[in-house]
Amino acid sequence: MSFRARHHFAAWLDGLDVETGVLVLLLDGVTDPHNLGACVRTAEAAGCAGVIIPRHHAADADAPAAAKAACGAMARLPVLTVPNLVRAMDALRERGVWLAGLAGEADALIYEADLRGNLGLVMGAEGKGLRRLVREHCDQLLRIPMPGSVESLNVSVATGVALFEAVRQRREGSRA
Repeated sequence: MSFRARHHFAAWLDGLDVETGVLVLLLDGVTDPHNLGACVRTAEAAGCAGVIIPRHHAADADAPAAAKAACGAMARLPVLTVPNLVRAMDALRERGVWLAGLAGEADALIYEADLRGNLGLVMGAEGKGLRRLVREHCDQLLRIPMPGSVESLNVSVATGVALFEAVRQRREGSRA
């Protein structure tokens, strides 16, 4: 049985230590197993408490390609599959977790946001981005500045930028 299969969202949420400034990654509609694995690997490297994915419209976390791209991170980090991502977001918010979604059209830059404290970073799939209800349930929408001519980053690259900006702020104890 995989590490992911042993963890149920409710039990994981009950054990979540929100006293220490928890960091969680939520992935909305990431269907490519390589991207999922790369995101899990980055989340583990950034010290996330878990990765939450929806049961439908998402890559299978047990897929060999996902495990290979994760380079062992799936054995160390809970990857929680939930029936409804919006309900999971609401449950996190009830525990004091601020939810920041990344969206290319957001007004606020990620480098201007305070990413310290209890934070859930919500990432959408390439092309489609965050689904409407997921977007509406975020406390704040942020964007990565893109001075070049490409319109978006690969979700695993954007995840790395976002998570490690949170890590930078937490290490420095700075206010964005």
